Amino acid sequence: MQGKQTFSLALLILLTGAASPQPLLSYPEVDHIVVTKAARTMTLYGVDGSVTVIDHVQLGGEPVGPKHFEGDRRTPEGRFTIDYGNPNSAFHLALHISYPRPSDTAYAAARGHSAGGLIMIHGQPNDWVSGASEARVPGDWTDGCIALLDEQIEALWQAVPDGTEIDIVP
Repeated sequence: MQGKQTFSLALLILLTGAASPQPLLSYPEVDHIVVTKAARTMTLYGVDGSVTVIDHVQLGGEPVGPKHFEGDRRTPEGRFTIDYGNPNSAFHLALHISYPRPSDTAYAAARGHSAGGLIMIHGQPNDWVSGASEARVPGDWTDGCIALLDEQIEALWQAVPDGTEIDIVP
């Protein structure tokens, strides 16, 4: 009897197959990005004509209004480019956004402030220890950057070449 049960169990395992890993997230090559702050979305326009919407992007801790000064915790608004990637950031990968523009620097300087910089699209903090169902830091928490899930920034990292235009709109 023991032999039949063992054989039946082995046959059941063979028939059902082993669990297959989930495919990695991927996006087609992107030539334009639009971030809509109020909707917390990032729309990716592929070179192949595809459109992909990423929901639930996270912004600076003071998300309403354009960034004017270093430390204001706002995400910039306007047209920029992705000009380089940083694989060794304090966050899970990071794509640099070309903020500040000369007009941003002039605006801040005229008011006695720095415009800030190092605005990135990045994943979650490298030291983030999530709970079983929490893959991201809750809420808007960055200093002005745009945060994604780690798997999303991994896919974006592969899909976005340097020089890609990004529009960040209210």
